[in-house]
Amino acid sequence: MVGGDSGRARPASGRSQVGLPGLRPPVAAAQVLRDTRMYGWPLLVLCALLPATAAGSSGRSYPHRVVLDPEGKYWLLWGRQGERLAFRLEVRTNGYVGFGFSPTGTMAAADIVVGGVAHGRPYLQDYFTNADKELEKDAQQDYHLDYAMENSTHTVIEFSRDLHTCDANDKSLTDSTVRVIWAYHHEDPGESGPKYHDSNRGTKSLRLLNPEKASVLSTVLPYFDLVNQNVPIPNKGTTYWCQMFKIPIFQEKHHVIKVEPIIERGHESLVHHILLYQCSSNFNDSVLDFGHECYHPNMPDAFLTCETVIFAWGIGGEGFTYPPHVGLSLGMPPDPRYVLLEVHYDNPARKKGLIDSSGLRFFHTTDTRRYDAGVIEAGLWVSLFHTIPPGMPEFRSEGHCTRECLEEALGTEKPSGIHVFAVLLHAHLSGKGIRLRHFRKGEEMQLLAYDDDYDFNFQEFQYLREEQTILPGDNLITECRYNTKDRAAMTWGGLSTRNEMCLSYLLYYPRINLTRCTSIPDIMDQLQFIGVKEIYRPVTTWPFIIKSPKQYRNLSFMDAMNKFKWTKKEGVSFNKLVLSLPVNMRCSKADNAEWSIQGMTALPPDIKKPYKAEPLVCGTSASSRLHGVFPLPLLGCSLLLGSMLSAQGL
Repeated sequence: MVGGDSGRARPASGRSQVGLPGLRPPVAAAQVLRDTRMYGWPLLVLCALLPATAAGSSGRSYPHRVVLDPEGKYWLLWGRQGERLAFRLEVRTNGYVGFGFSPTGTMAAADIVVGGVAHGRPYLQDYFTNADKELEKDAQQDYHLDYAMENSTHTVIEFSRDLHTCDANDKSLTDSTVRVIWAYHHEDPGESGPKYHDSNRGTKSLRLLNPEKASVLSTVLPYFDLVNQNVPIPNKGTTYWCQMFKIPIFQEKHHVIKVEPIIERGHESLVHHILLYQCSSNFNDSVLDFGHECYHPNMPDAFLTCETVIFAWGIGGEGFTYPPHVGLSLGMPPDPRYVLLEVHYDNPARKKGLIDSSGLRFFHTTDTRRYDAGVIEAGLWVSLFHTIPPGMPEFRSEGHCTRECLEEALGTEKPSGIHVFAVLLHAHLSGKGIRLRHFRKGEEMQLLAYDDDYDFNFQEFQYLREEQTILPGDNLITECRYNTKDRAAMTWGGLSTRNEMCLSYLLYYPRINLTRCTSIPDIMDQLQFIGVKEIYRPVTTWPFIIKSPKQYRNLSFMDAMNKFKWTKKEGVSFNKLVLSLPVNMRCSKADNAEWSIQGMTALPPDIKKPYKAEPLVCGTSASSRLHGVFPLPLLGCSLLLGSMLSAQGL
């Protein structure tokens, strides 16, 4: 029981608003009280022998749990049940509890539910807000109250709803990121509705439909940490810090089966993402002496050998557990010996004096799994040739893992294909949606992964509901949507959070020698769109310089594209052109090696049959179904105990 005090438990069934719930508990309570006067305390003993679920919950299990506020006063628990999602809110208040989904994390155009217990009776009301943040009751009530309880410190409510209600005022719940909003007040709503919550509110991005973790670690496992030590963070917006580490020496093969982030307290928004690369094994421990800014002219040469991504973590993400048949191999000759930890620090306020010691923790075992895991980086090659015009409410970029690269790499290493089990999607501040598309012989398969409501501040691996097989000759396209309405200049591909990326990290098995499968569209074709005719050759400066026509002469290609007068119409035409251009391929092995297809050009795939998702199926009205969660005797005992405790002032 929340708070440890006796409370007034109120299970409910049917449509519940402020007032009587569907099973009319006052009547049931009166009947049980009469039975108690007749039979005395033996009835209470009988109640005690019934399953102990009514006093603190409906008895439903919730596999996911997160605290929403920094003080630990508002907890959210949830779990999927077929085509419905069930929620439990545990909040330190004796007033109303508000919860909802918002496209932006604000109250505007939000789908909201308000519930609690008032005068011993549970209530739950479906609301929505318009663009002006005005709260209105929804004519179609789609949230079903399953349980409610209030004690001297806390309010607990459990409710459920269909994933897709087909109510224009409700948000459909999908695999995409959901911006949850929450609020509470010390008073219950009056006749005029809920009072303003003041500062008791907030937002958090979550992936509500993330599949259940199939493997729970039941034993205490050994682990090792790879963490930076007192890194001074420069007072600039973006810093990439690199540090080489040596993997512990094992006498036999081990599998890493879980990885957790170790983020220094208070630096949750400073550490944006962490990548771990495998480096050449031909070093001695002298390379471990110091860290350095990544991608810097003076960084150690040893860093240049670290090309193979073996793990990735993004801001807002939690730990990652490998499936029970897969692990990250350590201790064998092809396995990582030296690794590079790359940490992206995002310091937009340019704070001074920041010192960080964040990194990753690796849990490992000698009880090895059947398969070794690998990681493939797919999408757009990070380059200035990735261009996005200003003022665009929507612009689409595509990064190709081409048929030619997968034909050569998989055909040589694993003709029967590889099996993808998780994906991390990655873009920067202007990214609004990412999809990883899969093609075979011109036919589009089911999406490997997607996030149509991408949040730069929430990135984690998505477990695939079912493993997907990639075969030689398949195509993968990482498709990113951007919004640059608030930008007056071009956005370029690059490392800064004000630059952009469009990447997918695929976790798969069995491991093969393919680390990157990316592309970039031809820059000269892009420049022809703005009228560029000739550049100075040979190219001796970077960015390279325009020779003609006159209006761009002696300008860098970046300055020329910024000089062009971009309109929305021009941006749409440019987008159409870029998506049709030949792409330069990057098809990389470990240890800086390359497949023979590297550097060649390819055309985007000829999509003969685009994938058509099945239409969303609306749930039937909750009021037309029975949603009883307690057997009648247990319901009666719950109400009896609540009534007696209340009567005794407990």
